[in-house]
Amino acid sequence: MKPLEGLDAAFLSLETPTTPLHVGLVMVLDPPEGTRSLFSPSTRYTQIRRVIAQRLHLVGPFRQRALRVPLGLHHPVWVDDPDFALDDHLSRASLPSPGGPAELDAYVATAMGRPLDPDRPLWEMYVVEGLAGDRTALVAKVHHAILDGVSGASMLAAFLDLSPRSRPVATPIERWNPDPLPGSGRMLRYAATALTQQPARALATLDAGVEVVAELGMHNRELLRRGEASPPGFFAAPRTSLNGAVSNRKRFASLSIPLEDAKLIRRTFNCTVNDVLLAGVAGGLRGLLQARGEKVEHPLVALVPVSTRPEGEGDALGNQISAMLVTLATDVDDPVRRLAAIAQSTSVAKEQERLHRGRVLGDLAQMAAPGLVSRVARAVAGTKMFDRVRPPFNVMVSGVMGPDFSLFCAGSRVSALYPVGPVAEGVGLNVTVFSYLDQLHFGLLGCRKLIPELDDLAVSIDDTLGELVGCALDTRGAVG
Repeated sequence: MKPLEGLDAAFLSLETPTTPLHVGLVMVLDPPEGTRSLFSPSTRYTQIRRVIAQRLHLVGPFRQRALRVPLGLHHPVWVDDPDFALDDHLSRASLPSPGGPAELDAYVATAMGRPLDPDRPLWEMYVVEGLAGDRTALVAKVHHAILDGVSGASMLAAFLDLSPRSRPVATPIERWNPDPLPGSGRMLRYAATALTQQPARALATLDAGVEVVAELGMHNRELLRRGEASPPGFFAAPRTSLNGAVSNRKRFASLSIPLEDAKLIRRTFNCTVNDVLLAGVAGGLRGLLQARGEKVEHPLVALVPVSTRPEGEGDALGNQISAMLVTLATDVDDPVRRLAAIAQSTSVAKEQERLHRGRVLGDLAQMAAPGLVSRVARAVAGTKMFDRVRPPFNVMVSGVMGPDFSLFCAGSRVSALYPVGPVAEGVGLNVTVFSYLDQLHFGLLGCRKLIPELDDLAVSIDDTLGELVGCALDTRGAVG
């Protein structure tokens, strides 16, 4: 047995029927090169299944269950699942004609809206056929308790290759032979032993919390001295029609832009690619609210996850993340001035995040009783609390740097990689971006009740980034 620690356990406890906390990735696969009889659409599922079956042992949690302690007295533990069967997790589907982006997006929304079975290993994959041009998609869905964005990229690498020819993978010397699941008595004894360590952890967390509060207070005073605004706080975000009680119906929209466009904006206006992504989302949301005739006096606030993973530990599964709150400056008309305000906000937020690096957040998650956390999360969802109070933030936006070289799956070149992040209670939208080759691939997952026009939002984000490219070209032309 291996206990779930901190945030890994929290992602299980905070899950509700309307906000399943899994993440996903949509891989679009070109037709394999070679003899058509060997690589026909009808054989794609078999070929992909063979690769996954041969490499399952490389990702331990894919054959493990998160076994819960009776009454939720302590965190679950990872245990090998004696009933594991690959066909419980890998399935086959086909898109309706014409098999374009709209049909694939609709399928992804349905797949990501379904919760994972808690009595099985927490992942699923779908081989989706019927894409235009004889292409195939592999949609992977993995619970956030297993991985974060950085470790997710490493997990994905286990099933991919650097050339059309699959690399040889050594078969484990020992045959996989899991023990029976531990009984309730053993789980309760584990919980009792672990709980004896909680008082010491609570004191350490309290000390760390006092230290962090003092450091943040000093930092905010320094910002005031410099004439800079401190980052927004939780529940300081304005109430909007984008926020509220989340339904279990989701929508998904995908979007791709040239990576070079974002780099051009970054070089011209002295910011980061992440600032550019946030500015694109800000302009898109501003346009959406204007189309609804909704005037929001205060700027929207984005939660931006930040990896705390030490360099060189990208292949370690689990969550090593913190987060920062950033203003999206949606009250600023000019797109370049809006980008500058966002860049300043992220710079200040990064300074503040470096002070705490998620130290207290992880310890608090470790101390929390899963049973209590789960009941609170479900009560918040059941009472539709966020229909009446401010949300903790308005949108979640994250970016993950991917490879700049081609990847292959079962002989097929991966032509696009669209990420899918989770939607939180009270927050109807998640925008996640993954860089691959020379493209930035956006995945937008939203509550269908709160954001039915998600496709329009994707177009508005694209238009905003295009406008910033035009401004960058004009600026460079004027300077030249």
